[in-house]
Amino acid sequence: MNDLTDSNNVQIKRLDTPITDNTIQKLMIGNKIEIYGTVLTGRDAALPRLVKSIRNGHNLIDIKGSVIMHTAVSAAGISPTTSNKEEIEECIPYLAKSGVKIHIGKGALGESTVEELDKYSSIFAVTPPVAALLTSKVVSKRVLAFEEEGMEAIYSLEVRGLPCIVAAAHGKTIY
Repeated sequence: MNDLTDSNNVQIKRLDTPITDNTIQKLMIGNKIEIYGTVLTGRDAALPRLVKSIRNGHNLIDIKGSVIMHTAVSAAGISPTTSNKEEIEECIPYLAKSGVKIHIGKGALGESTVEELDKYSSIFAVTPPVAALLTSKVVSKRVLAFEEEGMEAIYSLEVRGLPCIVAAAHGKTIY
């Protein structure tokens, strides 16, 4: 993790994937971060299927130290969906337990989800729902799993400087 400073003298932490427990322990609520490397995607259709496959012992993709953004991928770009929808939020603790370190989305998470994130040394980050800005940070993309879900499949995105703000860490939240 490296500290950067933007043109307004705001400190931004650069995070390169995969993410380690040590990196997570150094992050605090309100930190501004930029993610470089691989970001996985998923939403209502694919995340429950991913959890089910892991529970059944089928490791379709490696999620250790990963970042998952709650978004679909379409020709129009990427933009976070609401993370506290039941289909998504109920997946977050299990994915954190299985190795996901950063969950990116929007909206407040339930208290028990925030506690589970802390238990598994994971965080929740929010990012501006500005599709053009976020899409400009995507270098490449490919489908990893559940291709039949179309734009809601699990994708692997290579990103350069995806902006986020830490919204839940160490059992606390900004909401």
